[in-house]
Amino acid sequence: MASVHSQAMPSASGQPARAYEAVLRPVRQGNAFEETVERLLQLIRLGVVPVGERLPSERDLALRLGVSRATVREAISALQRAGFAKPRRGRYGGTFVLATPGPVPPPDVDVDHLEDTLTLRHVLEVGAAEQAAARTLGPGEVEHLLGILTAASTAEPDEYRRADSRLHLALAELSGCPSLTAAVADARARVNGLLDAIPLLEVNIRHSDAQHRRIVSAVLADAPGDARLAMAEHLEGTAALLRGFLG
Repeated sequence: MASVHSQAMPSASGQPARAYEAVLRPVRQGNAFEETVERLLQLIRLGVVPVGERLPSERDLALRLGVSRATVREAISALQRAGFAKPRRGRYGGTFVLATPGPVPPPDVDVDHLEDTLTLRHVLEVGAAEQAAARTLGPGEVEHLLGILTAASTAEPDEYRRADSRLHLALAELSGCPSLTAAVADARARVNGLLDAIPLLEVNIRHSDAQHRRIVSAVLADAPGDARLAMAEHLEGTAALLRGFLG
């Protein structure tokens, strides 16, 4: 049992400590939950915490990542529900890495393809949000956008990704550029193929809904810079999850 304890709290020197420090860097607060999930998955996928060993404590992870213990707790719960880790009670309890990474093994995703898809999506959708905010929208366009935003925020889990896709396409449509809308649709199809291979996390849904509202608010306020920044932050959160589960 002593070896488990030492794995959870690595010493300040030596290879284990350096590996922890390399992975458990402070995260950006805009996507704290998603990036925390990504870092914990990196610990597992890179073998920094081997199968059967215990993850660092919530307190240690919160300090290293620069997030609240509540955020760490939510991220660990997400990994437990996805089948990457399991809690154990008792004196030597904690969260332990499982041999099987999730209920359904993710597909063999080429890292270059993943990064190509994420970069393409970022360039297209950030630009689309900025352009939509630069236009003066008509009453019908505003009503349409708000209706789709409501549909996404009230969608059941099994319908959420379709509703999410429709909102992103609506923002592209409001750019007024049919070619850009077509390109966003193609890129989104690629992204959805990747998203279907990872768990749908409740905390991420709530976070995405809040980000959607900020994007739409910026578009309706005719604030291109704000729309660009809000969309970029939103896409970075999704990218963090995809890199964590599939990278």
